[in-house]
Amino acid sequence: MTQNQRIDLKKACDEVQNMARETGKFIREQMTGINKDTIEVKGTHNFVTYVDKSSEELLVAGLKKIIPDCGFITEEQTVETRQRSFMWVIDPLDGTTNFIHGLPCFSISIGLLRNNLMIMGVVYDINLDECFYAWEGSRAYLNGKEIRVSGANKLNDSLLATGFPYYDYSRLEKYMELFTWCLRNTHGVRRIGSAAIDLAWVACGRFEAFFEYGLNAWDVVGGAFIVQQAGGKITDFKGGANFIFGRELVASNEKIHDEFIGEIDRIFKPG
Repeated sequence: MTQNQRIDLKKACDEVQNMARETGKFIREQMTGINKDTIEVKGTHNFVTYVDKSSEELLVAGLKKIIPDCGFITEEQTVETRQRSFMWVIDPLDGTTNFIHGLPCFSISIGLLRNNLMIMGVVYDINLDECFYAWEGSRAYLNGKEIRVSGANKLNDSLLATGFPYYDYSRLEKYMELFTWCLRNTHGVRRIGSAAIDLAWVACGRFEAFFEYGLNAWDVVGGAFIVQQAGGKITDFKGGANFIFGRELVASNEKIHDEFIGEIDRIFKPG
């Protein structure tokens, strides 16, 4: 499919939701089969299971049928990455560490890029059976009902979410300084363990903001687009647009975004 060819994004989004739910069912069924012999170590505190790989293969096979000759950016690299106008961005099991420990907070994240611009996002919370989704030109939805970001207009009235790096500790000192500031100046900070769920919960108003560094494209594209369509704002730590591949992200309800970026800038500023 060339960039000039058009697809019915609403129909495609419906198909992706069904696919995510079916794959989520497979993941739930495999929970009792996880043990130390089925866990591989990709890097420091970075794990993968046969479930991650199998669910990615299921998703890739289905997504190829929706957009022939599309490209893929996937966490487990079960398919060759080829640059195309349309690129599916997939995390087949976001929250693998939670999954292997039996903590019921993990998800499937699927995003679609057209010429590196987000045009679709689906995040499926497997345990709560909550499917968040949006497509280009649409509102954002949760299980068929429209969702919007929170209306809080001050950080002091906000509940935040974050994640912590598991191998890149180069910015950890400043990050912990920011974390401490947030504890003292907001309603608190939560660490769920799935960036896709964090973003989806910003989109539906459960969190006012989510921030993290060390992220990959597959962690953020699906959820970030849903936040955007729900009326939120997504940037990198500097307030710019390099959040898909820039490995850092702030997503918020927009009203508190500038205030939060100001604090991040103050704390991370050299000197």
